[in-house]
Amino acid sequence: MNQHTAISDLPSPPGGPSAWTGSDMATRDDWINHLSDGDLDCLGKRIERFQASGRDLIDMRKADMADPHLEDLVGRWRDELLHGRGFILIRGMPVGDWAYEKVAAAYYGLGLLMGNPRSQNGAGHLLGHVRDLGLSTDDPKVRIYQTTERQTFHTDSCDVVSLLCLKTSKSGGESAIVSSMAIYERMYQTRPDLLKALFHAFPTDRRGEIPPGKKAFFEIPVFNHFEGHLSAIYARRYITSSQKLEGARKLTDLETEALDMFDALANDPDLHLKMTFRPGDMQFLHNHTILHDRLAYEDWPEPERKRHLLRLWLAVPGARPLPEVYAERYGAVTVGDRGGIVVEGGRARVPLEP
Repeated sequence: MNQHTAISDLPSPPGGPSAWTGSDMATRDDWINHLSDGDLDCLGKRIERFQASGRDLIDMRKADMADPHLEDLVGRWRDELLHGRGFILIRGMPVGDWAYEKVAAAYYGLGLLMGNPRSQNGAGHLLGHVRDLGLSTDDPKVRIYQTTERQTFHTDSCDVVSLLCLKTSKSGGESAIVSSMAIYERMYQTRPDLLKALFHAFPTDRRGEIPPGKKAFFEIPVFNHFEGHLSAIYARRYITSSQKLEGARKLTDLETEALDMFDALANDPDLHLKMTFRPGDMQFLHNHTILHDRLAYEDWPEPERKRHLLRLWLAVPGARPLPEVYAERYGAVTVGDRGGIVVEGGRARVPLEP
């Protein structure tokens, strides 16, 4: 394929702060923020007032977190996610000083200020638990976050995904993130023919979490350009497993080569950024411009010491418009009310245990 002809058929790379490289981010720390004493004072008071009401966490609403200081703080985080680099690390949640129930409520409350929590699995969990449950990925219904295996670079089914580290593993388990916009830029410059293939719709396995009336897989391009926004949605592991599902079309050699190049760039040390979580760290990522990975890890043998993170999937007011094809995975494309996994019989809940 003539490269110039291919480029003319493709959206130009977006550039700007969202097309960062890991080698650059590793030399700076302005993507790391710290909760101040004043932040924690405001947060603690809101949570103590909520807990004094005796209501369950699922009944917490944004109004329970109403505080000008907190709203301004989270608003600045949201702006960085939607219009800046697309990621932020917040340090200082006092997981060792506050009771676990207070920490969980504080994290969930900050999530409500950021956006609307979405179900992360077929059980309807609005507050997720990332912990090894001793399960095997040989089971088609098992999700990788329930194991110690490496996740590989992917996106989640929401505008913003967040993690709060409660306990770390014995070794390994680092977080790795990469800008899908930087990957796009590299492919645009070197292999536009392969990049063009990533605008084809790829079958992707739902891992048994099937909405009413839907197939065991959905189809969506890796890259989508809509109303001036370039967005990526990706889970190579589930594209691969979809090939075993009845009715899923087989990938062409060109598409496989394009996915291989996408993965190679995501794994390029120049492009991705690794970070090691500490207890109390909160990571927020914009799924439409960032892919994330969790490296394999060795856990502690004692149950009380095992690696444990809380997770939120959020639909964010003011987020970008998405094309209708996203409804296959997000359920809808309405800003502020999209994303998550909804299956028949599912019921929203906020569990405090895995």
